[in-house]
Amino acid sequence: MIQNKKYPWIVVALLWIVALLNYMDRQMLSTMKPSMQLDIAELQSATNFGYLMAIFLWIYGLMSPVSGMIADRINRKWLIVGSLFVWSAITFAMGFAKTFDQLYWLRAGMGISEALYIPAGLSLIADYHTAKTRSLAVGIHMTGLYMGQALGGFGATIAAEFSWQNAFISFGLIGIVYSVVLIIFLREKPIKEGFATDMVVAVKVNLSVKDSIIKSLTILFTNISFWVILFYFAVPSLPGWGVKNWLPTLFSENLGIDMSKAGPLSTITIAASSFLGVIFGGILSDKWVQKNIRGRVYTSAIGLAMTIPALLFIGLGNSLIYLVGAVFFFGFGYGMFDANNMPILCQFISSKHRATAYGLMNMIGVFAGAFITNLLGKSSDGGSLGKDFAMMAIVVVVALALQLTVLRPKHNDFIDA
Repeated sequence: MIQNKKYPWIVVALLWIVALLNYMDRQMLSTMKPSMQLDIAELQSATNFGYLMAIFLWIYGLMSPVSGMIADRINRKWLIVGSLFVWSAITFAMGFAKTFDQLYWLRAGMGISEALYIPAGLSLIADYHTAKTRSLAVGIHMTGLYMGQALGGFGATIAAEFSWQNAFISFGLIGIVYSVVLIIFLREKPIKEGFATDMVVAVKVNLSVKDSIIKSLTILFTNISFWVILFYFAVPSLPGWGVKNWLPTLFSENLGIDMSKAGPLSTITIAASSFLGVIFGGILSDKWVQKNIRGRVYTSAIGLAMTIPALLFIGLGNSLIYLVGAVFFFGFGYGMFDANNMPILCQFISSKHRATAYGLMNMIGVFAGAFITNLLGKSSDGGSLGKDFAMMAIVVVVALALQLTVLRPKHNDFIDA
C-alpha cells in the first residue's frame, strides 16, 4: 500500500490528540487538590500530595526504557492504542476513588500505561518525517502535551462547578472513545514501498533477531554522545516537572489567589508560551540544520538559556506581571528545547534504537522530576517554594555548558547499516 504524501502530517494530527489526553489526564490532579481534600483528608498535607504526584513519576520513569524497548520491537500502532485505552480507563476509575490508597495505586497504574506512549509516538513521528520537517513535526506534537497541560489546569474549575469525580469520569470516557478512532485511522510506518505493517503485531520485521535488548543497550551506552544527551535531557527536567506540578500552587501562594483561578492562569500561560516555543524552535531548527549540522543543538541551547533568568523571576517574583512574564519566557525557551530532543537524538542514534534511547532519556528525566516533585512538596510545607524554584537555574547552566561543548553531530539523520 502506497502511503499518501500527506499521511506523515495526519500521523502528527492523530497523535496530537493522544498527547493532549496524555498530559491532561495526569495534570488535572495537580489543580484539584482543594476539592479532593474535602473528601480525602490525607490530601490536606502537601507532602502527601507530593507523594501522590511522585509515585506516578517513579513508575513512569521505571517503565519508560521498557516501553522504548517494546516499541522498537512490536507494532507501535497497537502499543499506542493499548496505552491510551488503559490510562483512560484508569482516569475513569479515579472518579470512583474513596481513599488515598486507592488514588495512590491508580496513579501508579497510570504511570505504567502512560509510559508506553511517548517513546512509541515520537519514534513513529520521527520515522515518518525526514530531517527537513522532523523538528517541526515533533514540535507540533509537543503542543498537544502543552494543550493537555493547559486544559488540565481547568480541573479545579470543573471540580468547583460540578465535582472532581465527574472531571475524572468525563475525561476518561473521552480517551476510551478516541482509542477506537486510532484503531481505524492510525498506521505503522511501512518498512518498504508496497508493504504495510498494520497486521504485524508481534514483531517489526525490520528488526532482526540478533538485534537483542542487550545489543541495543550496548550500542547506546558505548556512545559518549548518548550519555551527554541523557544528562542534558535530565537536568532541565528538574525545573520542567517542577513547573508542571507546582506552578499552580506557587501562583496561588505568591499572588494570594484561589486555586480555581491560579490553576488556569498558570497552566494556560506556560502552555501558550511553550506552544509558541516549539513551533518557533521547530521551524528554526529545521532551517538551521540545513546550513549548519549543529543547528538543532544551537536551537536547543538558545531555549535552555532562556529558562535560566526565567526561573529566577518565577521563584522570586511576587506580582502578576513578573510571574506571568517569567513563566511565558520559561515556557517559550523550554518549548524550543523540547522540540529538538528527539531530532537531536536522531543525529546520533539509528532508527532501530531510537524508541529505546528515548525511553531511557524519559526515565532519567522523569526520575529527576520525581525527585524535584517531592522536594518542592516539602518546600511548600516549609514556606520556601519560591526560593527553591530560583535555585534550579544553577543546574541548567551546567547542562547548557556541557551540551554546547560535547554535542557535535556528523549527520542530519543517523543511518546504521
